[in-house]
Amino acid sequence: MASGFFAILDDIAALMDDVAVTSKIATGKTAGILGDDLAVNAEKATGFLSSREIPVLWAITKGSFINKLLIVPVALALNIFFPVAIKFILTAGGFYLAYEGAEKIVEFLFHRQKEGNEVIEQSNDDGDEMEKAKVKSAITTDFILSVEIVIIALGTVLDRELLIQALTVSVVAIAATVGVYGIVTLIVRMDDAGFRLVKHSDGKGFFFILGNLLIKSLPVVIKILGVVGTIALILVSGGIFVHNIDYFHHFLPEVPAIVKEFGLGLIAGLLVVGVVTIAKKLFART
Repeated sequence: MASGFFAILDDIAALMDDVAVTSKIATGKTAGILGDDLAVNAEKATGFLSSREIPVLWAITKGSFINKLLIVPVALALNIFFPVAIKFILTAGGFYLAYEGAEKIVEFLFHRQKEGNEVIEQSNDDGDEMEKAKVKSAITTDFILSVEIVIIALGTVLDRELLIQALTVSVVAIAATVGVYGIVTLIVRMDDAGFRLVKHSDGKGFFFILGNLLIKSLPVVIKILGVVGTIALILVSGGIFVHNIDYFHHFLPEVPAIVKEFGLGLIAGLLVVGVVTIAKKLFART
């Protein structure tokens, strides 16, 4: 009986070793999309009052966990019973991400009304609704990026048994959420950390300089993340089109991949923005 128990422990240890190896490979494959995920979500998680940053980030993080809780079993089931559906889902998600990125560019070029960062106030119902809308948008974007992360991770273990696939994808999904939103939290709380350092530094010394640097750096970091996040949305969408639509995969082979992906993502996004704008005007008239 004891030998049977230790045999089970050996099997579990071997399984965990396999999962550790496959998870490491899958994480490496998803590193690029995780970087894009970080840039996009850091940009979306900013623009709130200091007192609302942690509640908002927690709401988005919970939404991200729920997204992955839904995506992982559905992706595993589709891979078994209807694998072609994954490409259609990814392509639809690509159009959404392209729309998000192109809309930001159009807003910046043609509809800017304010300079600097716009902070969502919480003193009235409009502020509450704006916060909810931004959180919802962040969770929706996270859903699309999570689908991409899960599918890429699953693609690295297609030759393994179902249990290995499920555990590997789950580990990557959890690590992605904890890692991305942990770093996002550190970024958006830079100014608070800076204020605390300045407050306890007696107006001089290393901590005073570091605190002021953190305070002054945050607006610059947010602006950079805003630009990087927008570019990331377009690049991820273009990458989805290139890797899942055969015509685009072989289209203009002499053009660098990053240029082709950005161009396809931007064109697709502008087309969707145009369609959505026309649809809104038609609905407004009716």
